Amino acid sequence: MDSSVSGHGGYPFNPRVLSGNVATEDVVYMLNGLGVKTNVDLEKLISAVDLIFEHLGRTSSSKTTAALSREAKSCALSTSYQDL
Repeated sequence: MDSSVSGHGGYPFNPRVLSGNVATEDVVYMLNGLGVKTNVDLEKLISAVDLIFEHLGRTSSSKTTAALSREAKSCALSTSYQDL
């Protein structure tokens, strides 16, 4: 099985020809959901993805990273509103 961080790779000049690779985060999330033990800490993986893409000045194309990052931001916002 082959994957890459956020699916980064493929053919960047024409995404319609080759869309890239499957995102490691999406594979780990799917396997966890199927009950397959991966020994990969998904939260740490997503933190690494966020760090990498922040450095690159790009956004992750991983569905899992997008969903979990939105969820984390939503939790942080609701917590900050409760603190007011």
